[in-house]
Amino acid sequence: MSGESGTKIEDIRHKMGGKLSILAHHYQHDSIVRHADYIGDSLELARKIPNLEAEYIVLCGVFFMAESAAILAHKGQKVYIPDREAGCLLAGTSPASYLERVIKAYTSSGKSIIPLAYVNTSAAIKALCGLYGGSVCTSANARIMLDWARNQGQAVLFLPDKNLGQNTADQLGLNHKDQEIIHLQEPYFSGEVELYIWPGLCVIHHFFKTHHIVEVRERFPAAYIIVHPECSPEVVQASDASGSTSQIIQYVQELPKDSQVFVGTEINMVSRLKEQFQGDKDVLPLISSACSNMAKITEIKLADLLEYIDEVPPIEIDRDIQEQAWIALERMLSICL
Repeated sequence: MSGESGTKIEDIRHKMGGKLSILAHHYQHDSIVRHADYIGDSLELARKIPNLEAEYIVLCGVFFMAESAAILAHKGQKVYIPDREAGCLLAGTSPASYLERVIKAYTSSGKSIIPLAYVNTSAAIKALCGLYGGSVCTSANARIMLDWARNQGQAVLFLPDKNLGQNTADQLGLNHKDQEIIHLQEPYFSGEVELYIWPGLCVIHHFFKTHHIVEVRERFPAAYIIVHPECSPEVVQASDASGSTSQIIQYVQELPKDSQVFVGTEINMVSRLKEQFQGDKDVLPLISSACSNMAKITEIKLADLLEYIDEVPPIEIDRDIQEQAWIALERMLSICL
């Protein structure tokens, strides 16, 4: 952690006052979180944007989050990210050209399909969801949004995280026979299922395996285990609970005093929970799994951005993409009040 950068950030924040808002995702390092006006998961951060009055909005997370902020921001507001190279491998598994191809392959037979995109996608993907009557979701509201999407058309296409799609379908009691993982090279649809699932995966949560849970159960039989729903269905089923980052925090908060809990998600958040509940509960990582893209947002980069913010171009979204993506995001926000 750079003391000089931290001091510079706080000096600039003081000078800019209400003109600046810094938002940080739970997976950010403590050196970033300590400077944030708001901390949250994707849904919580998205909800903040329409109500912000700041002229300068800095999103400390990965690029798709900053794109979403730019889509939801008001006219005259400028959105920035300290490192535009902070991408998301999961988001990269669903190029917009592929999604359009898949939708057209299905609808060519006269049937309707509703695209429901996880927020871990590009603005172009969100725009296609808006265009074709779909919406977006987060891990916190995936169940609500998938239930909504099932009532909009003959079938739903959930993308890009297949684990979140399968786990959410399980929550809704959807029979496995009514689900199908699609093949992208030659899109094929049986035409007989209710839910088609994109085959993408989150690398960070892919590392959590059932044998990690078995080992914890053997060594610490009284311990609780909670994981993120981007983990495989097998891992989710073997755990005591699953949930978004905000839901994981709530779960830990509500555990009895002196509980021991193992958490399966990105290590920065787990480490913060461990420190927060030290002396009250024992919070441990199921394994240590870190997001290299989240780590690209550093205190030095944040300080540099703030120092030269009027010389840095804000994130700009093509007007047509922004309009349709806004529709998709607003559908989610209006449904999940």
